Amino acid sequence: AALVMGSTRMQVIGKVLVPEAMPGLVAALATTLVTLVGYSAMAGINGGGGLGRLAYNYGFQRFDTTVIVVTIVIMVVLVQAIQWTGDAAARRVDHRNASTARTGKVRRHEPATAVGV
Repeated sequence: AALVMGSTRMQVIGKVLVPEAMPGLVAALATTLVTLVGYSAMAGINGGGGLGRLAYNYGFQRFDTTVIVVTIVIMVVLVQAIQWTGDAAARRVDHRNASTARTGKVRRHEPATAVGV
């Protein structure tokens, strides 16, 4: 439709395609960051350091349940913070329903009723 109205290819890319794809790109970035947190924890066991190394060395090998629970809670909080931030950013750049993006409330319409039934 934008090409028919006289837009150039760069205008179509910059004003149509990128804004339409932005919520999906932001959500994919959040998913990628969550995956990287999981991979970094797994790499800690193999010598990468970080929370995975701490949980393995001080929690698992020394049978210290407290260390394991605390590192798991920290990782869950970190993942949830990344996910909530990513979801909020995706809602913010989503232009399709601007009223729900700001307030977070979805408008529900009453179902249509048949007249004379």
